[in-house]
Amino acid sequence: CAGVGYLVHVSSHTLAGLPERGAEVRLRTRQVVREDAVQLFGFADAEELRLFDLLLTVSGVGPRVALAVLSGLRPAALSRAIRDEHLAALTAVPGIGRKTAERIVVELRDRLEAAPVAASARDAGVLPRSERYDDAIAALVRLGYTAVQAQEAVRRADADAEGASAEDLVRRALAVLSRGAATAR
Repeated sequence: CAGVGYLVHVSSHTLAGLPERGAEVRLRTRQVVREDAVQLFGFADAEELRLFDLLLTVSGVGPRVALAVLSGLRPAALSRAIRDEHLAALTAVPGIGRKTAERIVVELRDRLEAAPVAASARDAGVLPRSERYDDAIAALVRLGYTAVQAQEAVRRADADAEGASAEDLVRRALAVLSRGAATAR
């Protein structure tokens, strides 16, 4: 910015949406001042910034954890997970344990306005609350995939075979992930 560089921490979703190096970028930012650091956090859209600010109000959630949550879940998916008390979606984010996920849900559930909701949870990138989805996602995370990759793969696998068992979802999701890896090469 006018010859001055700033280190701006962003979520993985914001990072993925950035243009090529050297292009102009506009981010909504939040400056966090601590006794040992001054940090700048950037967001692609207002909803992501609003959720970041809300997450900071939860006891035990600092800016790094809030950013990790926003990297693991898109804003619409995070809002839905909190409203539906979908702890598995939150605990799938690295660094978020069950107690932190419960605190996030309890402290933010009533503070989230009823934002316009997509036609269905699946359209928002959130799977409905189900033990088979949770088990399939957990299995993929244990195999080394990120929570976001696992959730998207299970969502796509379920679209191909609705009502499949958790084991079948894992097999189908692995096929989806391997097709994605093959096209990325």
